Amino acid sequence: MSAAGTIGCIGLGVMGEPICRNLVQKSGRRVIGFDTREAPLARLAAHGVCAAVGVADVMREADFVFLSLPSGREVAALCAGDEGLPAQAQRGQIIVDLGTSPPALARDLTERFAARGAGFADAPVARTRAAAERGELSVMVGAAPEIFAALRPLLENFATDITHCGPPGAGQVVKILNNMVLAETVVALSEALAIARSEGVDGALLFEALARGSADSFALRNHGMKALLPGEFPERAFSALYARKDLGYALDLARGQGLPVAGAENAAQLLERAIAAGDGERYWPVLSRAFTRSR
Repeated sequence: MSAAGTIGCIGLGVMGEPICRNLVQKSGRRVIGFDTREAPLARLAAHGVCAAVGVADVMREADFVFLSLPSGREVAALCAGDEGLPAQAQRGQIIVDLGTSPPALARDLTERFAARGAGFADAPVARTRAAAERGELSVMVGAAPEIFAALRPLLENFATDITHCGPPGAGQVVKILNNMVLAETVVALSEALAIARSEGVDGALLFEALARGSADSFALRNHGMKALLPGEFPERAFSALYARKDLGYALDLARGQGLPVAGAENAAQLLERAIAAGDGERYWPVLSRAFTRSR
């Protein structure tokens, strides 16, 4: 596997754009990017990213190709057919899925790219857009050891925590469960906030007390204090639609093993209510509105 070479980025959205920018600013390598929208390409051009005409250009020129797409559905579509990414892959090239996709898809793509002499890794990223801007993401990687070793120096350009979770698919399993636990924690915080306010207790005081006790968490400090307390759920952030998609992956894994996961099912239902209420494009802790709408 090459330890140097051109980097390609396909998908320059909420997370993909800052990841691509960090790669071009810190790696010292040539970076090419592609997105169906012109705006992120124009912004990245100012930092030295070369705009590709299409996906085929990225696959032809890049030694490492990072995909940052909305879901496994888009990844599967991009890899389908005689003109899909596996058909265009070159020997020694490494393709990386940075999004959250089904583990079975990661395993299937690993075999399909290997048939072309190329490597594949599932490396879904976690944390917020702000963390992506700072280059402080957490990455959970499923890959063969030699592919992980080749990727790690590049991942360090946009992540501060990198975990090799095991063989292909393992990174997706860990990321999906991370998101499941996070969603259930935000539901618990939403419940606590609604009860506190109904009892006349200030929400900020509640969360500050929780942060000094055993209920402290990343979710409390980042989702509770920054979104639930002020009731701010902007668009162009990780949306309720995306969160529901990720929970669907978790529920599929649980059902495949016959495991009851009532907490995850409850969180999924709250996200569905938020989507039905017209909040699907809003930052996903908007699910907390269910506790105010019901009053």
